Order: sequence, then C-alpha cells, then structure tokens
Amino acid sequence: MNAVLLALHVLVAIVAIGPICVAASMFPAEARRALDGGATDPATRLAVLSRISRVYAGVGIAVPVLGMMTAASMGVLSQAWVVVSMGLTLVAALVLAFAVLPRQQSLLADVTAQPTIGSGAGATARDEIRRLAMVTGVFNLLWATVTVLMIVRPGSTTGV
Repeated sequence: MNAVLLALHVLVAIVAIGPICVAASMFPAEARRALDGGATDPATRLAVLSRISRVYAGVGIAVPVLGMMTAASMGVLSQAWVVVSMGLTLVAALVLAFAVLPRQQSLLADVTAQPTIGSGAGATARDEIRRLAMVTGVFNLLWATVTVLMIVRPGSTTGV
C-alpha cells in the first residue's frame, strides 16, 4: 500500500504542481508583452495561463492529501522533514491562493478591459507585473524546497 500511495503522491505532484509552476511563471512575461503591445491576442493567452493555474491548483490539493496519507502509512508523519514539508506546502498554497491567482485575475481583467494596455497604465501595471513575478518566484522556490526535502529527507531513518 505504501508504494501505491507514494507513487500516486509523486505522480499527482508532477502532473498538478508542474503546470502551475510553468503557467504562473509564463504569466508575467505575457503580461509584459501585452503591456508593450507586442503580444497577439494577449487576453486569450493570459486567460489560458490563468485557467491552467486555477484548474491545476484545484487538482493540486490532492498532493498534500496523498502526502499525508503516505507519511501516515509509512509511520513518518511526525518526522521533522515531513512536518517542515507540510508547513512549506501550506505556505505555498497560501501564496498561490492569496497572491498569485488574485494578481493574475487582476492583470487579466485589465488586459480584457483594455486589450493593449499601452503606455497609459505604465508604471502601475509594470509594478503589478513585477510583484506577480516575485510572488510566483516565491511559490516556485517553496515547491522546489519541498521537492528537495522529499528526496533528501534529512533526519529520516531512510535518509542519505
């Protein structure tokens, strides 16, 4: 049973979290192109990236659920590397839910309302895009840290 749970946990992490990280990372660059007027149909491109982020965020809920089930079945739920990973996963989820996704929606609404943002929105839009890029980077860094913890498992009885 442990092997099945672990395999499902890893598969769902790859299939769900990977697309979020990629789509969320692409969004600021596409928003910059829209701001500069260099993107063709920027509203559609941003809408697709935002939708990928939102849909896979919903699917991604299975990652910590399966992770906790796996850790419990393996008897490692109270080990430090698992507890830290769960904490970082919670922080990543909060960053996604309260910083990345809302900022994507805000920028998408701006582009939809005004397909070529142009120089009129200039500094404010650029600042918002920079903030989105920063919080997206934080989200990705949190997931990279969780991934390393899952592989290295410091302090575990099966660790290296």
